[in-house]
Parts: sequence; structure tokens; C-alpha cells
Amino acid sequence: MYENILELIGHTPMVKIKSLNSNKNVKVYAKLEGGNPGGSIKDRIALKMISQAEKEGKLNKKRTIIEPTSGNTGIALAMIGAIKGYKVEIIMSEAVSEERRKMIKAFGARIILTSADKGTDGAIMKARETVKKYPKKYFMPDQFSNEYNKIAHYETTAKEIWDDMNGKIDYFVSSIGTAGTIMGVGKYLKKFNPKIKIVCAYP
Repeated sequence: MYENILELIGHTPMVKIKSLNSNKNVKVYAKLEGGNPGGSIKDRIALKMISQAEKEGKLNKKRTIIEPTSGNTGIALAMIGAIKGYKVEIIMSEAVSEERRKMIKAFGARIILTSADKGTDGAIMKARETVKKYPKKYFMPDQFSNEYNKIAHYETTAKEIWDDMNGKIDYFVSSIGTAGTIMGVGKYLKKFNPKIKIVCAYP
């Protein structure tokens, strides 16, 4: 029995990939982060950043959580805000899919759209301008510079991967956005086995 869906974040399954792997001499495993309640790995960092801000007294119910995002972190923060009782405003490019917008709105968060031609950078600038103008009203986790982004992965994702694989890892491959996943997981794995190679897949 769980108190709320936040307790379901993490401990996602590790699955052996067979049909998509053409090299029979190589074993490939995937950590299914889509199994998190918000549907992505971003649930981990959102929960860590918010929990840490609460501990440090930077966030209380009088302040609104605001964050620029291309989607998944926004969904995660909206979900966490709904559970914890915070108002949430998500700033994103109007190029973001309608599906992601609907998920964010479903959790009760407000969405502010910025010009598509400025991409996520435009959303970041808008968020920072808003916080600068109303510093007492808003709290911005800022996933792009928040150290608890990579710490979340160091403490949870990486440990789960190491335990799931019983330490039998030659390569760790990760895509990169904020770089929190690859930095946090990479640091943890290298601590236990410096020979593990960390591979970044850049979009």
C-alpha cells in the first residue's frame, strides 16, 4: 500500500533487449524509466529538487513553482505540485506537443507558451525574467543548473542500475539533455568500476 504516487517514483525495471540487438555477442539491457508515474525519468529529479528546496526553506505553500521545460520535467513538477499542494506554472515553447500540454494541465498546472522559433532557450529566458520580477512569489528549481539534478541520479538511478546488473557493466549509454543523468550515473558507476565506459548519445 502506498500513501501517494510519489512513492512509486524510481525502482523501474531493467529489461534485456533481444529483438533490437543484432550482435549476439553483446548483451544490452534497458532501464524502463517510462514506468515512473509521470511517464519519464524526470520524475526523479523533480522530486529531489522540490524535496531539497523544502528542506532548505526555499519553498513553501506561499510560493509558486515555475520552470521552463520541453515537457517531461513540466509533467513531473505538475504532478508533484498537485500531490504536495503547490501552485505550478510551466513555461514552454509553443512547439511542444499538445499531448504534453494536456498532461500538465490535467495536474492543474498553468502553462505559459513562448515563441516556437526561440525554442527552449526562449522559455528559459521568460522564466528567469519572471522570477527576477517577482522573486518572493516564485521558486524556480532550474533543472539546467540545479546540482540536485545529477545528485538524484547518483543516489537513485545509478544505484538501481548497479544493483540490477550486479555490477556487471561494460558500457553505460545515455542520451543528453540537461546532462544530469549521464553525470550522476556516470560518477556512481565509475566509483565502483573505473573501467566502465560512459557513452553520450547527443540529439
